[in-house]
Formats: sequence, structure tokens, C-alpha cells
Amino acid sequence: MAAKRGRRPGEFELIERYFRPLAGERGAFGLTDDAALYRQRPHEDLVFTSDMVAEGVHFFPDDPPDTVARKALRVNLSDLAAKGAVPFGYLLSLGLPGEWTEAWMRKFAVGLKTDQARYDVTLLGGDTIRAPDAVIISVTAIGRVPKGRMIMRSGARPGDAIFVSGTIGDAALGLRLRQGRLAVAKGAKYLLDRYLHPEPRLPLVPVLRRHATSAIDVSDGLVGDLAHICEVSGVGAEIESLRVPLSTAARRALVDDYSLLSIVLNGGDDYEVLATVAASAAGGFARQARAAGVPVTRIGRIVSGEGPPLVKDATGQPIRIGATSHTHF
Repeated sequence: MAAKRGRRPGEFELIERYFRPLAGERGAFGLTDDAALYRQRPHEDLVFTSDMVAEGVHFFPDDPPDTVARKALRVNLSDLAAKGAVPFGYLLSLGLPGEWTEAWMRKFAVGLKTDQARYDVTLLGGDTIRAPDAVIISVTAIGRVPKGRMIMRSGARPGDAIFVSGTIGDAALGLRLRQGRLAVAKGAKYLLDRYLHPEPRLPLVPVLRRHATSAIDVSDGLVGDLAHICEVSGVGAEIESLRVPLSTAARRALVDDYSLLSIVLNGGDDYEVLATVAASAAGGFARQARAAGVPVTRIGRIVSGEGPPLVKDATGQPIRIGATSHTHF
């Protein structure tokens, strides 16, 4: 008799239950961060991070192969940027269905070559297997950081200012456009590009090393990823919704339908850097980020206590925004 199926664990519960006990190496941090640390001597550490993308989940079957390749690589480089690491190489593993074509693979390789030149990284190895019915791509990116300088999720302290780079919500709105669930009069091309081509904020790395007490890249949603920092740091957080930086296209979309605010704050796929900085260093951090070519915006503060981040409206009242993080299960 087949076993009766009960409730299956969610993504983070799955990690906690089955995989955290396997992560005994000190540099794995109990799987509570976005990357692992390999301590080298005498002056440099290596940082490892791995993300997968799957057809039908992270990209559409008819997305251009070069775009798929660039996104798969960039989401990993974004993780390294948030850790204060400079990437130099990556491992690539592909699961390919039976109907894959050489024309698709040729364009996929061109996308990787383009971004290898752009970000000064190289392919170091990997694997290729037969997949049942869809393309699955796994990239493990490796970066360098000065010894002891990797930026953790766990360093946020009460009083720290909360900053985010770029603009938030564009990719989530771009995904809804791609799904045919959103219509905008202007800015559709911009929103779609932000969904298809995330921009790892590598120029921000030296500024983060100087000032950030904690950092994470916004992959699962602004509020949800801030919640990860709060959980590991043992703190709370407050965000002023009106300070969250929005593109012109996103602002237009919100004017037409303000209920999209929850999508903007929770949707994910922005791959911007969310960082906490001591209040005394906030001004210097913002100036140096701008000088590096990366706009950053102060959106809130870290507070004492524990619990999910609080999002406030213009009057200081809490906003109910629904689920705060993407989860795969």
C-alpha cells in the first residue's frame, strides 16, 4: 500500500530539516547565508554561491537562449556582489531534454561568452545530463574577498540604516507582463528587460566592504529578503513604503492599480543589493555608491526585537502586503 501523503515542507523548512544537518563545514554557516566561505592563506578567502534556473519556473520555453544564459550567470554574480566578493570563475551544469538542438546551444554559449567578457569571469568546469522534459541550469560562481571581509546576513544591528540599490519591483512587473497579466501604456519594454536581464551590482562591492554591516541581494522579494537578514541577525526592521525606489514605469503601473504594491515589494527577481549600514556611515555610503555609478536609497532602519519587517505608509501606519517572500514549494 502506498504511503499516505501528508503536508510537504516548504522550501526553507526543507533546507532546515534535511540539508542544514549536512553542512558541517564552518564556512557553510549552517546554510543561513547566500554563499559559503573557503578560508585561504594568507590574505584572501574564496566565496562560493550556487543558483539554479529551470524552464517553466524561472524562464519561458521561448525565451532567447542567450538571454537565458545571461540570467543564469548574472543571478549568481549578484549573490557574490552582495557578499563583497569579486567573481573570477564559475561551474556550469546543464540538464537538457531529448529535443534540445545545437542551434539553441550555440546561442546559449554566445550569451555566456558575452557576459564572461563583460564581468571578467571564466568557465571552470561543470557537467551535462539528460533531463526529462525541460532545460535545467545550475551555476556555481566563485569570487575573491580579502580575508575575513565577506559580508554576512548576520551583522545588522539596531539603529542601522537600510539601503537598497537601483529600483524595486520592475522584474516582478515585467514577469506579469510576460504572462499577459498586466498591461501598461508606457514602459513595457523597460520592465521586460529588467526581468530578462538582471544587473549584478559589482561596482558596489568596494563600497559595501567599507560600510555594510549586512547585505543580501533581492531575489525573493524586498520584504522577504530583509526578513532573512532580520532572522539571522536577531533584529527587527521598519521600511517606509514611500521611500522604496521605483522606476518611472513602475510608478505608472501603481497609479493605474495600487494593489500592485504587494507585487512590487514581494515579487523578487530584482537582484538589487539590500544592505544595512551604521547610521553614522549612511551619508558616506550613499555618496560613494553614487560615485561608483550605483544609485542607492535609504528606505528604513533596523530596530530592536525580532519578527518580520514592518512596512509603513506615509502616516506611519503598518501596511498589510500579504506574503513577503517567494518560495519554490
